[in-house]
Amino acid sequence: MKNKKEILRNKRHRRIRQTMRGTPEKPRLVIRRSLKNLSAQVIDDSSNKILFSLSTFDKALKQKFTSSSGNIKSSAIFGEIFAQKAKEKGISKIIFDRAGYLYQGRVKSFADSLRKGGLEF
Repeated sequence: MKNKKEILRNKRHRRIRQTMRGTPEKPRLVIRRSLKNLSAQVIDDSSNKILFSLSTFDKALKQKFTSSSGNIKSSAIFGEIFAQKAKEKGISKIIFDRAGYLYQGRVKSFADSLRKGGLEF
């Protein structure tokens, strides 16, 4: 059974998703947060395809984080790397879907570093 916080987060995410749709010109970026890691995907909802995804689980990225990949500094580094790789794939404008997570801490630092990396949302 899920705990109450997870149930409330899922409710928020469903409510947010009713108005949010990714297109080929402006795909939706979804963040997934766990206690020790972050992952993000860029999704085109019109064709139901994942255009690009990246996670802090990747061995190449794990080496760039000093202590843990689940803190605010690591999420900022992850956001910069994600923005750079998304630009290489030709993605410059996105819709940021925080997946029901509160816009604070790691989610906020990830979003700020995406903006610093050149993504518009």
